[in-house]
Amino acid sequence: MRTARPAGIVGYGAYVPRPRVRASSIAAAWGREAAHLPVREKSVPGLDEDAVTMAIEAARGAVARSGVAPDRIRAVWVGSESKPYAVKPSGTIVAEAIGATPWVSAADLEFACKAGSEAMQAALAFVGSGMADYALGIGMDAAQSKPGDALELTAAAGGAAFLFGPAEEALAVVEATASYVTDTPDFFRRQHLHYPEHGHRFTGEPSYFAHSRAASRGLLEGLGRRPADYRWAVFHQPNPKFMRRVAADLGFTEEQIAAGAVVDRIGNTYSGASLLGLAAVLDTAREGDRIFFCSYGSGAGSDSFSFVATPRLAAARAAAPSVDDYLENRRAIGDYGEYLRLSRKIRML
Repeated sequence: MRTARPAGIVGYGAYVPRPRVRASSIAAAWGREAAHLPVREKSVPGLDEDAVTMAIEAARGAVARSGVAPDRIRAVWVGSESKPYAVKPSGTIVAEAIGATPWVSAADLEFACKAGSEAMQAALAFVGSGMADYALGIGMDAAQSKPGDALELTAAAGGAAFLFGPAEEALAVVEATASYVTDTPDFFRRQHLHYPEHGHRFTGEPSYFAHSRAASRGLLEGLGRRPADYRWAVFHQPNPKFMRRVAADLGFTEEQIAAGAVVDRIGNTYSGASLLGLAAVLDTAREGDRIFFCSYGSGAGSDSFSFVATPRLAAARAAAPSVDDYLENRRAIGDYGEYLRLSRKIRML
């Protein structure tokens, strides 16, 4: 899919909370072997943080890098599967906090881990159709996981925001985007349940790999491109193994995915996972670099994008913290008990 009006990312921002718990601490609490854990540690929201407060921080970074007055933003869409309110939009809170209200469209989007890229596509479409000059798409999660479940080792917190605008102002121009969706229920949470359920071995094939490969190949074929045409590549990061395997399956190298591979250091931030990887690449990319991006959301589907970095990118970076700044600004959680308290998993009935 291509927009009628050329458009791109005019600003981006990220956010990762400071508290970090080591995967080995979680494994030890449940008597698990710590030799082959998927990640070293994962990020956890502070007691005063949730998906909305983190989305606000990322959005402020995106606005700062763009130089756009907030009241010129005509849409604020927040993708998350851990929003604090069941019936109250997160988008309105974010829009109010950054100064985009009242003449703005605001809404929440859901599609498991690709809710963020869904928000990006909606924002891109608003700008690309001419309905707005600027629109904001955010992917942010305080990921949920049942105590003792395998997901608890990786489910983390964080995400990123991308402000889309005219191509002539862009830090990275969008060449095209594609989506591939089927009803493959590998991960879900029914109403009133605190934690999601997952399809165990089915989360890989036919879920993550089939959709990521299809959306990626569809975009590459539509553009007449090969993996070698890209300097960087970003994929959804449920764990390092899945990300590296899908990249290799498609023909991308370890060097191409290196800059966006943040899962090793903070875990899987669900809706924010692939978006954080993209933000990390924008912190590194140079003028003319092509960036390949593919998300994945259980349920199931993938969104793929092709970006080209512009001369504006380098100068915009200093206006907000980098992904690496957030990764380095960490505070170790002492033990599993403190982790349970911070993640609000101790429920007093």
